[in-house]
Amino acid sequence: MLFNEDNFADIDLNLIIIFLVLFRERSVSRTAERLHVKQPAISGSLARLRKRFDDPLFLRSCNTMRPTSKAEKLALALTPAISQIEAVISL
Repeated sequence: MLFNEDNFADIDLNLIIIFLVLFRERSVSRTAERLHVKQPAISGSLARLRKRFDDPLFLRSCNTMRPTSKAEKLALALTPAISQIEAVISL
């Protein structure tokens, strides 16, 4: 077996994309604009991510969202994985 589908049962993989865009943009509003969705959808997704990873992931600081150390670790691990998926999809 290549992967255990049970590990994916409680997370929508689109949340990973939202997380990575939010990590890059540091703004819920800009993330919503980039993904062509409304801001409440991003806020709801962030709430789901926070629950899933049991961490706030981003903390409001002035006019930006500062990632927690757990968010930093997740982004470091997820970025190459998503890049590989993009490469496979573009074959």
